[in-house]
Amino acid sequence: MKTPNEILSLVNDYISRLPYDRQPKSLYVPVAYTLSMGGKRIRPTLMLMAYALYRDDPERILPQACALETYHNFTLLHDDLMDQAPMRRGMPTVYKKWDANTAVLSGDAMLSLAFQRMMDCPDGHLRDVMELFTETTLLIDEGQQYDMEFETRNDVTEDEYLEMIRLKTSVLLACAMKMGALLAGASAEDTRLLYAAGEAFGLAFQLQDDFLDVYGDPAVFGKSIGGDILCNKKTFMLINALARADEAQRGEFNRWMTASQPDPQEKIRAVTALYDQLGIGALARQKMDHYARQAMDCLQQVGAPDDNKQVLKEYLQGMINREK
Repeated sequence: MKTPNEILSLVNDYISRLPYDRQPKSLYVPVAYTLSMGGKRIRPTLMLMAYALYRDDPERILPQACALETYHNFTLLHDDLMDQAPMRRGMPTVYKKWDANTAVLSGDAMLSLAFQRMMDCPDGHLRDVMELFTETTLLIDEGQQYDMEFETRNDVTEDEYLEMIRLKTSVLLACAMKMGALLAGASAEDTRLLYAAGEAFGLAFQLQDDFLDVYGDPAVFGKSIGGDILCNKKTFMLINALARADEAQRGEFNRWMTASQPDPQEKIRAVTALYDQLGIGALARQKMDHYARQAMDCLQQVGAPDDNKQVLKEYLQGMINREK
């Protein structure tokens, strides 16, 4: 079985060689730009690694794996526009480098290209692959809508948040793993288990993101910490802190969350101190560990060679325990 780094090289090489020869070029230049910005490429890597549990020719499904990466980057392109985010991965976002209309239209083109690339599918799997992919895109839209609605609510529960991140983040990772298994001809039970492993992994992965935004090392994390705190984002951390706060602590949270122009670093320090008082970091770690164990338990039951499963387990664990 290829190593994760070998699979990542396959993905990056394939993406770098994707042709954009349709007209007008101005529609496709932002698409190529978005895909050139890099990233962890977790979704295509997971898809190829799930496939490689059973077969040793992952190059065969590179078009579908990179279709998932195209789709994922489409969602980021539109997220950046909705959030008015000026930078991603140290580079100007599409709406900032060009304009909002370009971000909308080039994003739409990316979505179409993702479906086109996904349809270039090995014989016998097209219907199952397209049903899975289409359902996944709808679930992600639903998750994004919940995320937007949570911005104006102060009563979001932990269960609601976990369902939102399951839809917005986990289902695409689960789709990647199930699709790789489908294309490799795995059993129905194995495809079910790999989907469940991907869902649990995605929840742990997003909770680690929440944790790193508060407790990460900026030198390693690659960006300033505290962004979620500054915009009062309803994360696992904030939701549980508000639920556990006493009257004085809740008043302190409310003061910082409603302040019109707080000093950013002062707000980050104050809210982090409240998290420390309430043990929120340890709570997040416990929940991450819970979902990580679920993912590993599901993967252990998969009927593939143990050596191949070990490579995938180590990759998943590394992503969950990452520091950036």
